[in-house]
Amino acid sequence: MSDFPHAMLREIFEQPDAIRRTLDLYTSGHALKGDAFAPMASWLNPRGEVLIAASGSSRHAGLAAEILFEDLCGLAVDVEYASEWGCRGTANPRHPSVLVISQSGETSDTLAALRQARDRREHTLAIANVPGSSMLREAGAAMVLAAGPEKAIPATKSFTCQLTALYLLAIFMGRETGAMDAAEADRQLRELQAVPAQIERQLENWRATAQRLASAYADASTFLYLGRGIHYAIAREGALKMKESSYVHAEGYPVGELKHGPNALVGENVPLVVLATVDRGNEDSTLRYEKTLQLLDDMKKQGARVIALANTGDEQVRALATDTIEIEAAGEYLLPIMEVIPLQLFSYYMALEHGVDVDRPRNLSKAVIEL
Repeated sequence: MSDFPHAMLREIFEQPDAIRRTLDLYTSGHALKGDAFAPMASWLNPRGEVLIAASGSSRHAGLAAEILFEDLCGLAVDVEYASEWGCRGTANPRHPSVLVISQSGETSDTLAALRQARDRREHTLAIANVPGSSMLREAGAAMVLAAGPEKAIPATKSFTCQLTALYLLAIFMGRETGAMDAAEADRQLRELQAVPAQIERQLENWRATAQRLASAYADASTFLYLGRGIHYAIAREGALKMKESSYVHAEGYPVGELKHGPNALVGENVPLVVLATVDRGNEDSTLRYEKTLQLLDDMKKQGARVIALANTGDEQVRALATDTIEIEAAGEYLLPIMEVIPLQLFSYYMALEHGVDVDRPRNLSKAVIEL
């Protein structure tokens, strides 16, 4: 697809190349570049405690990183809203390593959180997309992304590049802490490097499916996005994209929390978007999947309208959902990089259905859009 009527759509389609460029900054062949990760070698505190501070989409990347770092590296991770953490005057006596994440590197609340951490003499690391930005200059260690200029207000390629960088960081820290041996690190990296090609194979099908679904669900007043584990972060991000792109209300919840209140909203005009992919080689992923199937069965009996993201060819999910978006099989921690893209496209086409200027949604701005 060469003709893009909006920057947001063009930037969604640029994601395979943006991820490749980010990978090239930190890998050589199938190995991490030692010089690129040398600044991070002294970042982690001796107790393996990490605090992630971010806002908006970047915080959702941080929620995904929490699962990555805990499951793959054995770290203890907290994720804070930068705007909230920066208002807490009491210093954390544990002095965790602090990671800040931002598209621009200039987000005011996140920059304030970084400066507060530096004042407390905590080890700091910044991930941002704009070279020379304040966060990258001021943090003790920095990971720049190579997403390229992002003109549209809704973050798309910068988000998937953040997930990519965080995955690379998890592999590095897994080796540093001994939680991951060399063979496992090599496997994880090879699978990550295969993701851009996987995305390219699926983009046109995702675009066509998202356009069809936007037409079918244009009457929805609210969407509830549901995910478990690392996929909860993508449910949150999908809901944010829907709100900021199309002005249609949406909220993200853990799958198991639907029946603790939100299910009262579910009806003809309040559909569900359920992340129901699975890595069958991962025991925890399989358990989450089976529990999600049970919820889908309950929702079918309830008469809910459900869009499910499922593995390609998954007939169990297809039989329980109203509509499905297919995702190629991948590892549990890599699926989110792919899952979020059809949700971005769904938000884009919902915006068109509602006549929204998708590149410039009302009341929103980007701190920095030029490199």
